[in-house]
Amino acid sequence: MRPMLAISESIDWLNQRLGDVCNFLVLAACVVSAGNAMIRYAFGYSSNSWLELQWYMFAVFVMFGASYTFKRNEHVRVEILYLMLSERGQLWLDMIGTLFFLIPSCLLLSYLSWPFFMQAYNVGEISSNAGGLVRWPIKIVVPVGFVLLALQGVSEVIKRIAALKGYVVIDAKYERPTQ
Repeated sequence: MRPMLAISESIDWLNQRLGDVCNFLVLAACVVSAGNAMIRYAFGYSSNSWLELQWYMFAVFVMFGASYTFKRNEHVRVEILYLMLSERGQLWLDMIGTLFFLIPSCLLLSYLSWPFFMQAYNVGEISSNAGGLVRWPIKIVVPVGFVLLALQGVSEVIKRIAALKGYVVIDAKYERPTQ
């Protein structure tokens, strides 16, 4: 179980770092948005690249922030049935839902979105707006975001298995209690 928990910790570490970046991008997007609006109204100047930069930041913090949100267990869950289950039942429901729904869906969406990125990359896609940004780099965010979410799903399944086997969280790490 220890090697599996080490993998889980590595995935959690990666998604925590990306979550930190996403938290910064929310602030950066607000600053860019406010700055763009102020410059437009104060000086009558506007740039499509600043507007598109906001969109790019939004895309990154939504797609990469999903795995961070899942790691923190702050995702949306229909809790009507969930709350009626015992702790063990909740662990099983989380595990089954993640294994049979979340991970396959994320991998499928990543697979289906890869050609979307590759087509944009192959043609060197750029914005059709005057002064716009290059488009192909942001399109890789979709498949990578779904892979990160699937990886976090793997981490959560490992943690649920550990919990079912009697491991408990001590200082943010799973430890086998000594009895």
